[in-house]
Amino acid sequence: MIEDLEELVRCESFSADLEAVARSAKVVAAQGSRLLGAEPEYIVIDGVTHLRWTFGTPRVLLVGHHDTVWPMGTLERHPWSLVDGVARGPGVFDMKAGLVQMFHALSGLGSLDGVSVLITGDEEVGSISSTPLIQDSARGLAAAFVLEASADGGALKTERKGTSIYHLDVYGKAAHSGLEPWNGANAGVELAHQILRIAGMAAEEGTPGVTVTPTVLSGGTTLNTVPAEARVGVDVRVPTVRAQTRLDELMHALTPHTAGTRLEVRGGPNRPPLEAASSAGLFELAQSIAARLGQPPLLSASVGGASDGNFTAGVGCPTLDGLGAVGGGAHADHEHVIVAEMPHRTALLRGLVEAVLATS
Repeated sequence: MIEDLEELVRCESFSADLEAVARSAKVVAAQGSRLLGAEPEYIVIDGVTHLRWTFGTPRVLLVGHHDTVWPMGTLERHPWSLVDGVARGPGVFDMKAGLVQMFHALSGLGSLDGVSVLITGDEEVGSISSTPLIQDSARGLAAAFVLEASADGGALKTERKGTSIYHLDVYGKAAHSGLEPWNGANAGVELAHQILRIAGMAAEEGTPGVTVTPTVLSGGTTLNTVPAEARVGVDVRVPTVRAQTRLDELMHALTPHTAGTRLEVRGGPNRPPLEAASSAGLFELAQSIAARLGQPPLLSASVGGASDGNFTAGVGCPTLDGLGAVGGGAHADHEHVIVAEMPHRTALLRGLVEAVLATS
């Protein structure tokens, strides 16, 4: 497993470099083919390379991604290493160790009939091209297991917030800021009003755990010109579908405060939430399998970050996330994996797949 992990980490796969993602797909495909005994289907959408294995009529879906956030050349700064049982390198935790564990878990099954494996190439940039593929692959199945890295302490991810992304554009009227500012309509002032309104939406909606965060700001052209345009990006995180719908209504109901300005709101929900109800049964099953394997009691976590598990849960497929590596430092220089945990997580995943196949 360590050799396989090293092979994947040494093949850089920055999401924005589609040629690198395509090269990575070939390495992942070869590794999967060796362990699963079958070649995958290559699915290229908008230049992004995804992989899918299907055995019989699917009842269980295993989900992962092979792209990473790390720009090409990161290996020179953060090379692969294994020291004192800790593996390091770009993408080792998020989520190349999860792919290795997935393949080795399935290779130990007596039969793969009923299993589907989907490994996407654009998860780190929002799964733009792969969203329909994920949804179609999960719809109507008994379970989806997501090999994203675990939460702190190895906890499985039983809840994930849904995400919505908005862009608010404000249009006003330019004028000379010294000679006749009153003849303009200041888009910057209007944007300030809207930012304060947006920042208060979480409290207005009222659901605990909701965050509404104005992020990237821009506006104006020169110091002596009343801004004719200004804009802000807004990041929304929600624990429930109801809250996501309500906040979408609030964003699209924004109205201007400053005379002579107008607003344009673009965007909406990106990923639905993975709610606790979607994972509860599978987490209970995982606890019983861990006990049977002699592993410590499993922990669960609710996290703000989203994954492709949000999409599988969103189409009604029971979903358990965070089954991948135990370690830490996702997207950070200290990204690492505790390699001694890899066989334990592999055994847990194998037991979960076996149990669901036996009862579905």
